[in-house]
Amino acid sequence: MTKITRKPTEPEEPLCCCEFVNHEGERSHMAACFCDCQHLDQACDRWLKGESQKEGALLHLVAVVQDRLRVPWPYGARRADLSVIPPLVLLPVLLHLAALHVLLGVLVMIGLPVLVLWYYYATHRRKGRTLFFLSLVLFSLGYMYYLFLTEVVPRGGVGLLQLCTVTVGVVFTLFFLTLTKRDPGCLGPHPADTQTSVTNHGDPPELACAPRNGESPAEQLYMAHSKSAKSNWCQTCRIVQPPRAGHCQICGFCVRRLDHHCVWINSCVGQANHRCFLLTLLLFLLTSVYGISLVLRSVCPKQNMLIALLYCPGVYTQHSTALCFTCSWYCSIVTGGLLHLLIVHLFNVSYNVTVREARQALRQKLGQRHLWGLITDSGIYSRGFLRNWTEFLTMSSSTEIPSFYLTDLV
Repeated sequence: MTKITRKPTEPEEPLCCCEFVNHEGERSHMAACFCDCQHLDQACDRWLKGESQKEGALLHLVAVVQDRLRVPWPYGARRADLSVIPPLVLLPVLLHLAALHVLLGVLVMIGLPVLVLWYYYATHRRKGRTLFFLSLVLFSLGYMYYLFLTEVVPRGGVGLLQLCTVTVGVVFTLFFLTLTKRDPGCLGPHPADTQTSVTNHGDPPELACAPRNGESPAEQLYMAHSKSAKSNWCQTCRIVQPPRAGHCQICGFCVRRLDHHCVWINSCVGQANHRCFLLTLLLFLLTSVYGISLVLRSVCPKQNMLIALLYCPGVYTQHSTALCFTCSWYCSIVTGGLLHLLIVHLFNVSYNVTVREARQALRQKLGQRHLWGLITDSGIYSRGFLRNWTEFLTMSSSTEIPSFYLTDLV
């Protein structure tokens, strides 16, 4: 390895709490948010004159506004994401509206999932990064727990042990959600190489096929797989991806054993957090089902839980009972969606297949009728049910990769 020495650059002055670097790479201040509004003036002028806007002008204006909306933060102002706000407003309003009448409840319970799915496909198609879904998940969990404490517990019938069980379930769900978002298994330089100033990790994949003298076993293994290394070369991260790794276009980095990008946690699911992701789903489902049973037992004490969810006479006579019944329906819809997600992931793990690999198989075999057939055919890493689960439960969560996988071009 050759080391290239460069003249050290003088350190820049650190940012204060109200300063930030804008999208053009220039240093700016929050007090100057209304300065240099040429694009806004042109857009308003064209709107007042009745003229059509230029192509891409509105998107550029929205990007500038989002870039200037900042919150004071130590060592630089942070960008305020407006996608966090809609769930905080829409969810309480729609749930209280659904509690007014049974027909309104039916319309809201149908319209709310449709609205969320429409926004999901709209942002997923543009590969956009949004906090809307994470905000919806966290606020739904917190708001349902708040209504449980203020509407269900005062009615009686909920003992201290049951209250503690629900509370522990909520706390552990948030705890494992935090672990899931910590690191999906991002690929980066080897720690030993980051101590040098600039290090040449080797030739690019196009030049790495010629044999060299004094090769280590790791380098020989790399040379043996040089053909696959050419196809696994990531132009963005400038590294050769290990087997089953992938580059996330939304997050902007490569992840070991990339499963998929989950909008509900606003992060990727990879080798380092896949187990925590499944555990978070399982804890949420158990807590949700137990909470729904307690709510329905309090609202409709004389009926079975499944029957009470479909038919509960007199529940709309009081706004409080109607709100609890509506929230139980909302939680049931969310629980059904997450249960489907958990079942798909458990099936994928059983065949040692990631969601990304199943989608690639689906694109290659569009004429396949059976979805499970697509998953089993794409399971080239499958070693049997028990060995697949053993490998999944014992796989390392380390994000370090050997230095010979890194082929940084200098």
